[in-house]
Amino acid sequence: PAWLRRLCGQLLSERLMRPNGVQAVVRGIMEGTGGGTGAEAAAVDWRKCDAVAKILASCPQQCLSLEDYYRLVCPQILGLLHIQDKLTARQFQRVATTTLLTMAKEHPQLAEEHLLRPLLAPLLRGSE
Repeated sequence: PAWLRRLCGQLLSERLMRPNGVQAVVRGIMEGTGGGTGAEAAAVDWRKCDAVAKILASCPQQCLSLEDYYRLVCPQILGLLHIQDKLTARQFQRVATTTLLTMAKEHPQLAEEHLLRPLLAPLLRGSE
């Protein structure tokens, strides 16, 4: 029903914008993925990663502005690149890179400010 979809969307949006919310949402959705073997398990894994990336790249209706959403969520997305557990890290890195690409295509200026500059800052400092 529409009311349930709206409520779930609202709860998901609220969770994403909290500290460590992105990681909690990704963990919740990806849980149980990656345990299989073969091409079919890999395809399921990729589809889930793409679906999560689409969710993360979309600004929720409850957010006051796209700028605020990027400011709150992008540092958390970059944090997904630093997960230590190898199996989890692979999935989280897929989600992070797909989200980064999607955000860069949809809103290049905001993605540059909140994702690309922080990501490339060590390289820029090293080259100066």
